[in-house]
Amino acid sequence: MRGDRAVGHYDSLETRSAHERAAAQLAGLNAQLARVAAHPGACRIDGAPLADLAGLKALPVLRKSELGKWQKENPPFGGILTANVAHVFQSPGPIYEPGGISHDWWRMGRFLHACGIGRGDIVQNCFGYHLTPAGMIFESGCRAVGAAVLPAGTGQTDLQVRAAADVGTTAYAGTPDYLKVILDRAEELGERLKITRAAVGGGALFPSLRKEYADRGILCLQCYATADLGNIAYETEAMEGMVIDEGVIVEIVRPGTGDPVPDGEVGEVVVTTLNPDYPLIRFATGDLSAILPGQSPCGRTNARIRGWMGRADQTTKIKGMFVRPEQVADFVARHEEVGRARVVATREGEMDVMTVQVETRATNPALYEGSVVAALKMKGRIELVPPGSLPNDGKVIDDLRKYD
Repeated sequence: MRGDRAVGHYDSLETRSAHERAAAQLAGLNAQLARVAAHPGACRIDGAPLADLAGLKALPVLRKSELGKWQKENPPFGGILTANVAHVFQSPGPIYEPGGISHDWWRMGRFLHACGIGRGDIVQNCFGYHLTPAGMIFESGCRAVGAAVLPAGTGQTDLQVRAAADVGTTAYAGTPDYLKVILDRAEELGERLKITRAAVGGGALFPSLRKEYADRGILCLQCYATADLGNIAYETEAMEGMVIDEGVIVEIVRPGTGDPVPDGEVGEVVVTTLNPDYPLIRFATGDLSAILPGQSPCGRTNARIRGWMGRADQTTKIKGMFVRPEQVADFVARHEEVGRARVVATREGEMDVMTVQVETRATNPALYEGSVVAALKMKGRIELVPPGSLPNDGKVIDDLRKYD
């Protein structure tokens, strides 16, 4: 709810029957297949219509590494059909994604509505606006629900507090951790903020952090979205798993394959988007999750996933940013004296911590600070260890955070 007003459903799509949803998704999917097959850059899908959604499993899976290769050969989008492109974004890899400005292009309005955000709210959008699309994704969602936006971006916490107090910010959008930074700094400065809703993504929302926000009178819900696909699933006031968005088809497959696993079994999230402007078919996210049984108590009838449960590969999110094995390799390649390196993700208090363990005979960690930032795109602790001391298990990213 927003204030004392109950939040209903966003539209009738959220409460339609399974039969109605499957029929609409099949029609949308077959239209996408026809678009892709008619595009000169498409070479792996013949466009033949499917008789039912189960036929999707016979189509090839598109992995991000493959997309990156295509983009190098045929920039900027790898020859994939695109339309109505208003922005080009860059994500680590690098991978390039298109963005549109038509109504709720990334379908984030549905999630913000579930958070109780709408007309009369001022949303402090603390997602980044530079190169990466998160800031624009959430801003377009705010416009869809009629909320005003303070485009705050990241950092400059004192200015964030000042602006929130001056304009009367009522809702926050950003990574789970950063809201606490703003609230704590506001208390130090003697400012009383009016934030009562938080729409978060880009990192894990730990139960202890959600409780801390609740104790401060803030309802904090999370979504699962990507730069390529937009919103995939989102929490509602029921807070029992994440309801799958109406604009995508989600499969859970055995990691490294395209074979669907039984409901309830953990596997890799594979998504087909029904967005005609960027029709990704069976796009493998690299994330792990599982289908939950039954329907949400909130009344939405679509299937639910358990949420983000880690990575099918070693790629992980730290401080809201992906860290990939190839980035660790890039760091090692910058130093002849470094044998191996490992990134370790932990938590201290309610904040992510990245430690980079470096096999070297050097004794000064400062030697590696610049290249850590250059390769991994963020600062981290540097721990020097003797050559040969890291485990010989092939692991270069170790996520030690607990998600239960």
